Amino acid sequence: MKIRSIETFSSPNICFTRIRTDDGHEGIGQIAPYHANISALVLHQQIAPLALGKDADQIADLVEAIITHEHKFPGSYVCRAVGGLDTALWDLKGKRLGKSVCELLGGKRGDIEVYGSSMRRDIMPEDEAERLKRLQDKHGFRAFKFRIANKFGNDVDVYPGRTEQIVPAVRRALGDETLLYVDANSGFTPARAIEVGRMLEQHGVVHYEEPCPYPRLEWTKQVADALGLNVAGGEQDTDLVQFERMVAMHAVDIVQPDICYIGGLSRALEVAHMAQDAGMPCTPHAANLSMVMIFTMHMCAAIPNRGPFMEFSIESNDWTKELFMEDLVVRDGKISIPDGPGWGVTVRPEWLAKADYRISQL
Repeated sequence: MKIRSIETFSSPNICFTRIRTDDGHEGIGQIAPYHANISALVLHQQIAPLALGKDADQIADLVEAIITHEHKFPGSYVCRAVGGLDTALWDLKGKRLGKSVCELLGGKRGDIEVYGSSMRRDIMPEDEAERLKRLQDKHGFRAFKFRIANKFGNDVDVYPGRTEQIVPAVRRALGDETLLYVDANSGFTPARAIEVGRMLEQHGVVHYEEPCPYPRLEWTKQVADALGLNVAGGEQDTDLVQFERMVAMHAVDIVQPDICYIGGLSRALEVAHMAQDAGMPCTPHAANLSMVMIFTMHMCAAIPNRGPFMEFSIESNDWTKELFMEDLVVRDGKISIPDGPGWGVTVRPEWLAKADYRISQL
């Protein structure tokens, strides 16, 4: 069963991939969002020549062989492009065998409990608190994540005092029973991150994501060592050796690989296994409502060390609307893994028809 063709259907924000084999099977995957049309070019120019004609069933081995071959181009774009290959091959395998991806991994299809994940910093604390409360009443979320600090802010907040304002505002609105997660997006130096972390602990926050610039594992470890709440990180990382360091030094308490960023499901599973061996939970990053949400549902249904909640974006971006034929809605704080083999979703044909199309084939 050899890979015969690799197709991409892309826009600037999103790119779906389709793999076909010489025996007539096909699978759908996705490249990581944002500048996805650039990643599509990388897929056709650098990845496809190494994948065409290869065994479609040896997914993890093929992915690592490609990344090793492209060692002069480490990091984001190659891994994003490889992720489009990997995720389509998992869908193809599931469809060929008549199983969902989570079943291929030894898991079971069912409901996944999710936390509502806010992406906004352009919102006043009281407005954010009211928004989260409305969504909780409508969808039954038992946990939320919201933004503090500023992205790579070097201790400079969106405006002075916002972090200190939004945490108690959200706690008041949601009450003591709701679990609170925060994301600093690499916003603090260690001293400031620890100071903020102690304030978070006073308000019962249980998850402190990326407090320091993510490449600086030693900084993040200082924060994790100083605080009692869980420090999380890893969404931006693409190098498995960096994850090995992260886990070995216990720089974080929770690892968060992003399936699309790291190079696909196969590599994200490697990170989950590293964490499991170290007795650490894995809560994959899934910050938008494209196929990364679907991929993450299947992964969470299969790994024994998943966190109590999966990330689910509460933002309604125009580019994620009307992507799938299936209805994917949070009810009672849970979302159901779609029925059907592979990923269990169908990209709308009208979306594919409007996308920029390219094919690499034997």
